[in-house]
Amino acid sequence: MSVSVLGAGAFGTALAISLSRTGQPVTLWARDLADMPAARENKRRLPGFSFPDRLMVTDNLGKATQADILLLATPMQSLAGFVTDHASELDGKTLVACCKGIDLKSGLGPAEIIRRACPSATTAILSGPSFAVDIAAGLPTALTLAVEDGHALQAALSTQNIRLYRSADLVGVEIGGALKNVVAIACGITIGAGLGESAHAALMTRGFAEMQRFALSQGAQPDTLSGLSGFGDLALTCSSEKSRNFAFGLALGRGDLPPKGTTVEGKSTAKAVSNLAKKIGLDMPIADMVVAVLDNHLTINEAVAMLLARPLKEE
Repeated sequence: MSVSVLGAGAFGTALAISLSRTGQPVTLWARDLADMPAARENKRRLPGFSFPDRLMVTDNLGKATQADILLLATPMQSLAGFVTDHASELDGKTLVACCKGIDLKSGLGPAEIIRRACPSATTAILSGPSFAVDIAAGLPTALTLAVEDGHALQAALSTQNIRLYRSADLVGVEIGGALKNVVAIACGITIGAGLGESAHAALMTRGFAEMQRFALSQGAQPDTLSGLSGFGDLALTCSSEKSRNFAFGLALGRGDLPPKGTTVEGKSTAKAVSNLAKKIGLDMPIADMVVAVLDNHLTINEAVAMLLARPLKEE
């Protein structure tokens, strides 16, 4: 089956590089090609990794969407607009969402956004602990592919360094990938503010409980969040400065200006999940704290004091 990656950010480019190393032809679509065709490298988003010969880059969406499998590697907050605007070219295809988050306007995850715009498409989610530079370097990476019937798709998207585990729980997989970014911002704030590794571990653990609580409220399977797309992604994202969300929180905690020009999906997701939780009466103190800090309603010290002042309870 032919494959195209729509979106030439760091992660989309890394996936395209890894897939094309299998020998199959792969197309990478970018709205702005810049010098990628001549340089055979994405110098702006993923410098230092040459494109394999079997990787073709194009800015012609009609050409890219001729493939059987389309990996949607657009930012989460751009996904709804993209699939709606190009539904005629995408519907009926196998569409694999590679973004993580919850749409701030609609409160929907990527699977439902795709289904509403492209009802005849086969919808899948690709998620799990991964950094683009590791994938592009050929380092071992394990991910979750969430799809209702995905044996053929699992085989088509597996590479020498990407091992895919299959799941039928699209809701659980996408929520794990979304909420871990919110917890990563909180963990970055904790370390940046000098609150220590013990506080970091506590926040990560309680953040995981919060992720599970929200996922179950949305109909996810209980075990999904314990897998790669939940706990695995949380462990990676909350403990490395390679994580854009952790690095963003780290800068906030230190009182620095956050890095410019990078997509920090956890900012919008925190607001979306906090709004959804309030509507259904679900307690999400860490997400609420991140939103309050981002909106300048609380200082970091006030947010920490608020969390510590919560009523004592059983774990």
